[in-house]
Amino acid sequence: MAPPTLPAPLRGVSKQLNRAITQALGLTEAVTLRRTDPTSVDAPLTAGPVLVIGSGPDADAVAHQLHDWHLDVRRNLQAPTQQRWGAVVVALTDLEAPGEEAERVLALGGVLRELARSARVVTLSRAVADGDAPAVAAARGGVSGLVRSLGKELRQGATANGIELADGVGVTDAAAIGTLRFLLSARSAFVDGQLLPVTGRGITPEDWTRPLAGTVVVVTGAARGIGAETVRVLARDGAHVLGVDVPAAGEALAAVMNEVGGVALQLDITAPDAGERLLERVARGPFNGRLDVLVHNAGILRDKLLANMKPEHWESVVAVNLAAQVAITTTLAEAYPGLVQVSLASTSGIAGNRGQTNYGFSKAGVIGATQAWAPVLAAGGGRANAVAPGFIETEMTASIPTMQREISRRVSSLGQGGKPVDVAEAVAFLASPQAGGINGAVLRVCGQNLVGR
Repeated sequence: MAPPTLPAPLRGVSKQLNRAITQALGLTEAVTLRRTDPTSVDAPLTAGPVLVIGSGPDADAVAHQLHDWHLDVRRNLQAPTQQRWGAVVVALTDLEAPGEEAERVLALGGVLRELARSARVVTLSRAVADGDAPAVAAARGGVSGLVRSLGKELRQGATANGIELADGVGVTDAAAIGTLRFLLSARSAFVDGQLLPVTGRGITPEDWTRPLAGTVVVVTGAARGIGAETVRVLARDGAHVLGVDVPAAGEALAAVMNEVGGVALQLDITAPDAGERLLERVARGPFNGRLDVLVHNAGILRDKLLANMKPEHWESVVAVNLAAQVAITTTLAEAYPGLVQVSLASTSGIAGNRGQTNYGFSKAGVIGATQAWAPVLAAGGGRANAVAPGFIETEMTASIPTMQREISRRVSSLGQGGKPVDVAEAVAFLASPQAGGINGAVLRVCGQNLVGR
């Protein structure tokens, strides 16, 4: 459900307040971000022509791939007449020493004033590897600071992100180009200032616009908010969804699942037999015993300062947000060793948040569990990743006091809060076959809020 809309007489006051806060704090003015049109997915893929900076085999291969996606790809710095760059891709995979990046990075700097609204800057580089010589590690490691700092400089909804390829992963491997496509597209509207590690090759989907066609996905907490939007995006991408929520949310859950042609299951995920109930349900009916992806979205808040924390506040949050996930995956992974898992963490689990020691513990625990599940599921052909939302416009954040809410929105590099669909897009990407080379990672969806990595 969308947050409540302000009465018309108060909208002008709200805009004045927003403008005053933005000017007083020197923050970014919010613009309308480019997001995916469900009636025209990935068309157009970028907001304008794409400039590829760099030379050599990797830069050439990337440019060729972009051509295959029918993009207007340019290799010189002169923007097409009366057009602005929709994206700039900088190939840095060959860096062997500090200084080798300078020409390409400064060329990028020369075109930043010619970016379109909601443009994308994406770097392709190599991750620092064990045994790298100091000069190699220095050059590779430096790309992280470049991307994160550039993300804070861009305006008009533009973002800067990077792809860190492990040694042995080529720029045209499915996971590399799949990640590039996600970061170039409107799907990554609220992802900013991050480097996604790609350590495997992934699988190219038959249809990039419906990469989950034919898959069966379980989503917990599916009745409303981020969960409901996740169901819609997964269904848009071709998945057949089993939505799960508590009996008290049964009516809302049924409405969402009817909307997408999915199946609803009323279930308390903290029940000792929750995993077995899920196995029983996917064994019957349209799923026919198939299960490909498990999305752990269900979560609750019981915010209190630790000094005021009652046992039930702590225990219920940890039970729903963390212990239930571990128990359910343990049961399902035994039956489906190639399971793909995407869990909802939070930036509160990365950087902490006042009054959320219980929530922060649970969400940091989700990240820890994700990293532990990654090699276990990989052994069966699966993987585990987490999405960490920042300030997202939901019913929950609509209840935050006005001044605190406005500041929370404005401190991101994009100068605004995200929407549930932004989180859903990240979940769908990590669930897709082209993300098969990403395992054990945490993808923040926070507009580069001022927390963590």
